[in-house]
Amino acid sequence: MPNTSMFFSEPEPVRAQCAPVAAGVRRIVANNPGKMTYHGTNSYLVETADGVVVIDPGPVEDRAQFEAILGNLGSRAAGILVTHHHSDHFGMAPALRERTGLPIHVSSVFPDDAFEPDGVLEDGQVIFGLTVLHTPGHACDHLCFARPDGVLFSGDHVMSWNSSIVSPPDGNMHDYCTQLSRLIDRADRVYLPGHGPAITDPRPYVERLLANRMRREAEILAHLTNTADSIPQIAASVYRKTDPHIAKAAERNVAAHLEKLLSEGRVARDGETWRIL
Repeated sequence: MPNTSMFFSEPEPVRAQCAPVAAGVRRIVANNPGKMTYHGTNSYLVETADGVVVIDPGPVEDRAQFEAILGNLGSRAAGILVTHHHSDHFGMAPALRERTGLPIHVSSVFPDDAFEPDGVLEDGQVIFGLTVLHTPGHACDHLCFARPDGVLFSGDHVMSWNSSIVSPPDGNMHDYCTQLSRLIDRADRVYLPGHGPAITDPRPYVERLLANRMRREAEILAHLTNTADSIPQIAASVYRKTDPHIAKAAERNVAAHLEKLLSEGRVARDGETWRIL
């Protein structure tokens, strides 16, 4: 899993408890630890001129998280922002709206047609003093939120404990790499991610993330130079993961890289077999 020379760890947090992580920002970590979620999903309570904003309420099944958010909102709550539609981030949002009446704002390309948000967000829009960045890649609707003082809520686009899964069709590797490059060009000073601790020197970190993706892509191309092959076989050769769950995630990343290379005219697909052009 994580390359400890690059990624960051932290002690397991106390559950259902607010902890300050930046000026005007408190974090509550949901009790949904796992191989894809680290210690759990980070929910943030952000002080703004409009009141307290909740970013990513967390999974619907974590009742303690729900009560902790309610207990720490205070009397000036303003709204709920969602980085993307994955259930560990969005799941609790409808229940929190029902209890509090707070409006939920999601991406304009939020893919759940059954859910009716109170507001939809576009790239570049400012809401509650936060600038919306549409950063598709991990998910088609993924958003980051940038504060004017250089704090960026990076969701699952950039995490500190591990790299993000990019799984087609919802995930798109070309978009993901493009948006990593976009963040590199920005001057944010700290990232508060959807899982794991803060990233306090984000630009070189994101540069390493992008370099690692390009290295994996080069390894995939090198494998196909020797032999046309299937996604499971390419993933086994390139990632060498023995844990079945992690191996399956590696296959999804390989699929995303191949879709990117296909769009660039560098590989071709014959049924389940991929070959270099």
